[in-house]
Amino acid sequence: MKPMKLTQQIRIFPTPAQEAVLWKLSEKCRLIYNFALAERRDAYRHKIKGVNYRKQQNDLPMIKAHYPEYRWVYSKVLQYTLRSLAADYESFFALRKNGHADALPPRFKGKQYFTTMVYNQSGFKLEHEKISFSHSYNGVPLEFALPEKFSFDDMQVKQVAISTQRKRYFVTITYQVEEPPYMDNGRYQAIDLGVTHIVTAVNSQGKFLMVKNQRPDKYWNPKIAKVQARRDRCKKFSNRWKLCNRIKRKYEWKRDAQLKDFQHTLSTKLVNNTKANTLIVGALAVKAMAQSTKVPNSMRSGLNRATQNTGTLGRFVQFLTYKSKRVGKRLIEFDERNTSRECYVCGKLHYMPIWQRVMNCECGNVIARDKNSCVVLMKRYLSQNAKWTGYQAFLDNLRHTAKGKTKVSSPSYGYGSEDSQEAPSVRVG
Repeated sequence: MKPMKLTQQIRIFPTPAQEAVLWKLSEKCRLIYNFALAERRDAYRHKIKGVNYRKQQNDLPMIKAHYPEYRWVYSKVLQYTLRSLAADYESFFALRKNGHADALPPRFKGKQYFTTMVYNQSGFKLEHEKISFSHSYNGVPLEFALPEKFSFDDMQVKQVAISTQRKRYFVTITYQVEEPPYMDNGRYQAIDLGVTHIVTAVNSQGKFLMVKNQRPDKYWNPKIAKVQARRDRCKKFSNRWKLCNRIKRKYEWKRDAQLKDFQHTLSTKLVNNTKANTLIVGALAVKAMAQSTKVPNSMRSGLNRATQNTGTLGRFVQFLTYKSKRVGKRLIEFDERNTSRECYVCGKLHYMPIWQRVMNCECGNVIARDKNSCVVLMKRYLSQNAKWTGYQAFLDNLRHTAKGKTKVSSPSYGYGSEDSQEAPSVRVG
């Protein structure tokens, strides 16, 4: 069995004294980050080599000797702060290398910024329904109660982080569990992801499932735009500007939280309520969707909001992937090119602009484009991976579940030529 890492975020409720300690420790981490960033900027400006994470980590003992207050913070927390700066710089250089000339280097953190403190493998102690952290400031113990439903006694905890969101405090626990072994039980489910229907799925029995996408952004975005316009008419950083900005961030948080909750709930139901041990999903190219020249300018803004701004599709695939592994199932990303254009009965390619939601083929196949896409995806996977028995069973089941006539053409993916196919006459929709 392979180990897999999972993360659980738990809210904590520090006392006023503990909150003061957390901010003191966070302030030292923030200063270390800013000092290291200033050193890197000077080295970059004067073309000095050798200023990297290893050099700055080795300088920590000297800094503690000159400034004893940095001893308040656990050593690995300071090291991880420097590591996060190194990761920010690597991301910046990678963007510049890939042609993003407008990419900006990391910025200095302001006084109101709470630096996430990461305790990697040590510096914390997990007991039954309690977690405590190491530090040496003011003698106030950083011990927090954990809810009864979270038990980490039998798990290998690798990392714990303390962070804030909207003036709330959280501990994020990263732990390792054993991944159950995967076994192919001969049942499959193909999933097509879209904007109108986030999930259109078909299983080996030929049964379809369509789930309409919940778009909380359509409700919250007008509110966000309205309060943002009001904020932009105020003097920057004035009291009214700050009030509008807080309201704007609150609306954004609610929008993102509602969408994330919907994706978590749906992905859990999809994984747990199917008998298939193998889930096939199209390999998404979310960035390419925004850059496609085939999408009219009038529709580009709505498509970008649905695929980019709130992580509707890419993040959903990640949820399906790790939740499948947790229960011993497997999610496979498979090539989905032309699945919406290709008639699953005769294989003919159609011109299918994004606003055309129904495929009407000359062979008599009338089907919603999302249903056609997931059927083609299932056929491709079964045929190209030599799942001959499952392929034939899927076609037979599809005949029985299809509406209208009951003929389905022979497979055209490596099991015979198109000349030997029977004239198709299936109508599904």
